[in-house]
Amino acid sequence: MADSFPRQSARTRRFTLGAPRDVQVSADGRRVVFLRSRAGDDPLTCLWVADADTGPGTDTERLVADPAALLDDRGDGPTDDDALPDEERRQRERRREAASGITSYATDAAGTVCAFALAGRLFVAGLISGSARPLDVAGPVFDPRPDPPARRVAYVSGRLLCIAELDGSWWVLAGGDLDEPDTVSWGSADFIAAEEMHRFRGYWWSPDGEAIAVCRVDVAPVGVWHLSDPADPAAASTPVRYPAAGTDNADVSLHVFGLDGGEPVDVEWDRERLPYLADVRWSSGGLVITVQSRDQRELEVRTVDAATGATELLFADRDDAWVELVPGSPRVLPDGRLVTCADRDGVRRLLVDDDPVSGEQHQVRSIVAADADRVVFTANPLDDPTVLHVWTWRPETGCEQLTDAQGVHGAAAGGPSIVVRETTLDRPGARWRLPGGGELSNDAETPVVTPNVKISRTDSGMPVAVLLPRDRTGGANNDDTDDDTGDDTGVDTGDTGRGPLPVLVDPYGGPHAQRVLRSHDAFASSQWFADQGFAVVVADGRGTPGRGSEFERAVHHDLATAPLEDQIEALHHAAAEHDGLLDLSRVSIRGWSFGGYLAALAVLRRPDVFHAAVAGAPVTEWRLYDTHYTERYLGDPRTDATPYDASSLLTSADSPGEHRPLLLIHGLADDNVVAAHTLQLSSALLAAGRPHEVLPLVGVTHMTPQEVVAENLLLHQLDFLRRSLRLDPRPTHASHRDEDPR
Repeated sequence: MADSFPRQSARTRRFTLGAPRDVQVSADGRRVVFLRSRAGDDPLTCLWVADADTGPGTDTERLVADPAALLDDRGDGPTDDDALPDEERRQRERRREAASGITSYATDAAGTVCAFALAGRLFVAGLISGSARPLDVAGPVFDPRPDPPARRVAYVSGRLLCIAELDGSWWVLAGGDLDEPDTVSWGSADFIAAEEMHRFRGYWWSPDGEAIAVCRVDVAPVGVWHLSDPADPAAASTPVRYPAAGTDNADVSLHVFGLDGGEPVDVEWDRERLPYLADVRWSSGGLVITVQSRDQRELEVRTVDAATGATELLFADRDDAWVELVPGSPRVLPDGRLVTCADRDGVRRLLVDDDPVSGEQHQVRSIVAADADRVVFTANPLDDPTVLHVWTWRPETGCEQLTDAQGVHGAAAGGPSIVVRETTLDRPGARWRLPGGGELSNDAETPVVTPNVKISRTDSGMPVAVLLPRDRTGGANNDDTDDDTGDDTGVDTGDTGRGPLPVLVDPYGGPHAQRVLRSHDAFASSQWFADQGFAVVVADGRGTPGRGSEFERAVHHDLATAPLEDQIEALHHAAAEHDGLLDLSRVSIRGWSFGGYLAALAVLRRPDVFHAAVAGAPVTEWRLYDTHYTERYLGDPRTDATPYDASSLLTSADSPGEHRPLLLIHGLADDNVVAAHTLQLSSALLAAGRPHEVLPLVGVTHMTPQEVVAENLLLHQLDFLRRSLRLDPRPTHASHRDEDPR
C-alpha cells in the first residue's frame, strides 16, 4: 500500500532527502561538488563530484565519501547523531538541518581538496582522485576547513581553534589560555550570527594560507536561561545563553593569527557603535569586514590592515528603519571595486562602487559569485515575487537575465561555469542544470499530492495562492488534474464536490520568508489539507520579501497590524476570485513560528473573521525573542516598550469578541522560540477564561524532524480543525493505524 502524504512527508524530511544540495563549482569551472543521500528516504548524506561539461543523458557523478563506509573503520553505527559535538548539534539546529552524515564541507581555493567532520572526527577527500580518508587528530572536530593552497586544515574543537597537518599532527592556534574564562570560545559563530545573520562560521583563511582571521566570542554578558525536560524530572536542566531583546549580546571581536607563532593582531573598529560582525571575507586586496549597529540602521564595510589591525571605511549605508543584510554581499573584485547591495529608489539594487547597476524594476535577493569577468546574482521582478531568476552583470554589457522559466531559480558558479537550480509549478522536485546540458541526478521522492493551485494578485499586488481539493476546479490552473491515483492522502476526503468549502488560511506571513512561489513542492502540505475538503489560501503580505523597500518596512514597529490585515484581504480576494466556493462562515488558520504567531493573533484579534487556529511554535511575547531579529522590527524595549506591547499576544489574551478554538503546539526542546512563549500565552488565556488546547512535544526542537512527530502532527491538526469547525469527522484511513506505527 502506498504511503499517505503525512507519512511520506515525514519519512522524506519534507522531500529534501535524495536531492542535490550545497552545490559548489571548482575555481576552474570543471567540477561540481555537492551533497546528496542515496535515496529519497535515506537521511545519510554523501559527498559527490560531477563533471560540469556533462551532456544530456550522460552520467559522470562520482561518489567521493560515503559516511557509512568511513565510520565503519571503528565500528561506529551508520549515522553519527549520537557522537555529534555540541557545536555541530547547535549549528545543525541553526541551519534547520534534518539529515545526517556529511551535512557540510569546505574546499581549498581550487576545489581539489575538501574537509568534513563525521561523528566528531576529521576527514579529508581528494575531489579529483575521488577518495577520502580520516586524519586522526584530537577532537571532537567541528567545522573543518582546508587552507586555500590545500596544505593543512583548520578546525574547531570545543572552545579552541586548531590546525591539522596532512600527516595527522595537530596544534592549537587560538584559545587554551589558562587565564581565559570558560565563557570564551575561538573560531565559532555566536547564536545571533548563526540564527539571524546566517554567518555560520567563525574563522577565515587568508588566500596564501599563512594567516587566519578568528572570531573571539565571550558569552559572559548574555543572560542564562534554563531549558528542562518535563518528561524526565530526574534530568538536570540545560543552561542556555539566550540574548533576548533588550538584553546584552555576546562580546564578539576579530583577531588575525599568523601561523608563524607571532602575537595575534586585534582588528579595530568602533565596536561600541557597530557591535554586530555580519560578514568577514578575504579578497585579493586583503581582509574586508561588514559591521552593523545594534539598531541596524547603520552598516559599514571596512578594509583591514592585517599587519596592524587598523580598518578603513570602504562603504557605508544608513536607513531610518534598518539596513538589510543580503546573502553573498559584499564582494571585492580583483581590481578593487566593491560589489554590494543596498535599497535605492525603493528597491534593493546591485551596486558597484556605490553605483546602482541593476534595474529599478527588480529586487536583488543575493550575490552568488563575483570575479574579474562578471557578477552572478539573483533577483525577482518587483511586480512578481513568486519567481526568482539568475542574472549576470558584466562591465561591458551590463545586466543579463540567464533564466526564463516561470519558477524559482538559484545558482552556484566557479570559473566560466554556472550551475542553475530550477523549480517550477508543473514539475515536482528541483533540477540542477549543468553547463554541458546535463543535470545532477535527483533521487528525491515525488509527493503523492499534486498542487491544484491558482495564483493571483490582490488590487494592492499581494500574491495569493488558492488550493482546492483535487476533484474541484473552481478556475484553478490545474483544472484537469488527473485523479487516478486513488486515495493517496491517507484520509477519507468524502464528497467534496457539493457546496462551499471550509477555508484554511495557511501563511508564514512574516519577514524573510515566502510561501507563494511558483514551485511544485512548496504547496505539498497545503494541497494535502485541500484534499481533505478545504479551500486553502496562502498569501505573502506586507513584511515578506521581494516587493521592495516600502512593502518590507510596513512592519516597522508593528509586527501585528499589517500582516493580519493582509491575510484578511487575501481571504476576501480569494473568495471573490472563486465566487461561492469559499465558506467564509468556517475559516481556520494554521502556521508555524511567525506563522504560528499570526494564527493565534488572528483568532484573538479578529474572531469575526477566523473561527479556529493552530499555532505552532508561536512567538507570543517578543521580549522573549532574540535581539537582532526583534530589535530590527520593534526597536529596543528598554527605550520604547510600546511596539512590544502592541505586537504581543499576551496583551490580546483578554481581547473582546467570541472565543475561538485555539491549538497551541510547542517543542519543549526548542532553543530558538522557547516553550515559555506558549506556556505564558496559555496562562494568560486561562486567566481570561478562554478555552484552548496545548500540545507539548517532548524532545522536539523548532524543526520537528522526528518522523513519527512530523507525521502525526499533521493528522492531529486536521482532527482539531474538523472538530473546531464542526465538520464531518471522517475517520482516518485504516492504513494509518494498521501499519507499523513508526
